[in-house]
Amino acid sequence: MSLSPETRARIESILAANHVVLFMKGEPRAPQCGFSAKAVGILGGLLPSFGHVDVLSDPEIREGIKVYGQWPTIPQLYVGGELLGGSDIIEQMLNSGELHEALGLAAPDRTPPRIEITPAAAEAIQRAMDGADDGAVLHLSVDPRFNARFELKPASGQEIVAEAAGLRLHLDLASVPRAQGLRIDWVEDPRGAGLAIHNPNAPPPVKPMSVQQLHDHVIAGTLDVIDVRPAHARAIAPFPHPHEVLDEDSRERLEALPKDLPIAFLCHHGQSSRQAAEYFRGLGFHDLYNVEGGIDAWSVEIDPSVPRY
Repeated sequence: MSLSPETRARIESILAANHVVLFMKGEPRAPQCGFSAKAVGILGGLLPSFGHVDVLSDPEIREGIKVYGQWPTIPQLYVGGELLGGSDIIEQMLNSGELHEALGLAAPDRTPPRIEITPAAAEAIQRAMDGADDGAVLHLSVDPRFNARFELKPASGQEIVAEAAGLRLHLDLASVPRAQGLRIDWVEDPRGAGLAIHNPNAPPPVKPMSVQQLHDHVIAGTLDVIDVRPAHARAIAPFPHPHEVLDEDSRERLEALPKDLPIAFLCHHGQSSRQAAEYFRGLGFHDLYNVEGGIDAWSVEIDPSVPRY
């Protein structure tokens, strides 16, 4: 495939306007493939912001960038107009320190994180490691949403190694700050047995809120309300107090709100609002509430003048 002059000019304009550009599937707040999510997680841990292009919404750029850099896959990271590579190379450069250098950042701190593993958890992990392939070591990764994952695979030699309860944990550099203070236990209850991981760095969980509690907070003016319903549903049964709505026009502005702002999410029955609240939790907000029962419960318990649908 050849690259048209128009597409080449578009790509060069994007690169000239942004020192760091990630050509990806989706966007940073909603990556549409695991490789793009990995790249976003790495860059997001190093930079407050970076340029990005959703190739799924622009087929011309999607195919053109592959020809421009002679690189066949997405994502692709450019720094200063130069192609660094895809997600695997980005991860390798992160762990070696080359990515910090390319971005003009100070050399990474390679101090191992402090991790606590209880004896019962260590025993369970060791049992799982028995019989592993020769050369495989225990890797621990913590993604941007603070989900922890263990994996047995060979060491690259560039990982950070933390020791706890007689175990050696190999971590990639992006996971190190997210794993600081991690506590790993083994629990057994009527639901079964398994590892329980407490991460003090993760935002607090979304808290349930009744419509009566919402009413009291709204009257007192002690939180913001975000209605996540589509426009036609809001028109049928409007929430009768000051609030924000979550749509494509407002999303970027709402995501930039102070991370400690108390926010209650409202929908029809409480399901979509919980998903929205969890998404904002993943962005680092840490005082979030889901209105249980949604606007329907508000109509039944608080204000019958609001139509039910």
